[in-house]
Amino acid sequence: MLRIQITKRADGAGLLRCTRADGSVTWQKQTRHAMHFAMHDLTHFAVESTLGFRRGFFGLIAEGWEIDDTTGKGARGKLPAEAIEVEHIVGMFDTERASGVLITADDYNQHASAGARRLTEEQIAQVRACRGELLSLWAALEPGGTIELEFE
Repeated sequence: MLRIQITKRADGAGLLRCTRADGSVTWQKQTRHAMHFAMHDLTHFAVESTLGFRRGFFGLIAEGWEIDDTTGKGARGKLPAEAIEVEHIVGMFDTERASGVLITADDYNQHASAGARRLTEEQIAQVRACRGELLSLWAALEPGGTIELEFE
């Protein structure tokens, strides 16, 4: 199990802290595009937990990867294929959030890489619902407040 805490700073950015089952911790304070990353991290949680990915961003953190390693340029080397697939799906939902244009399963599936999981409209709706709840919690959170999540 991975305990995820995202604390809202006064500037609207988040401080991400992840505590693994063994008690070890990794954390990150974003400075560049900082407000985007809290919402991006919450989208990761929605995608990975709803669709059952185990080796996306939070799965790798739970395995012992440091946050900086998840760029694919850290000590652990390149990312596993599943983590790259998750990034593409999260990117789709980030694009949706930024543009206000909903992407269909057909849109996603046409642009998904070979071998990637195909998404259904139902799966996309489930991720949107989870992400919507998380982003609403984030929007209502006062500076200094923390959202706590558990990733199994």
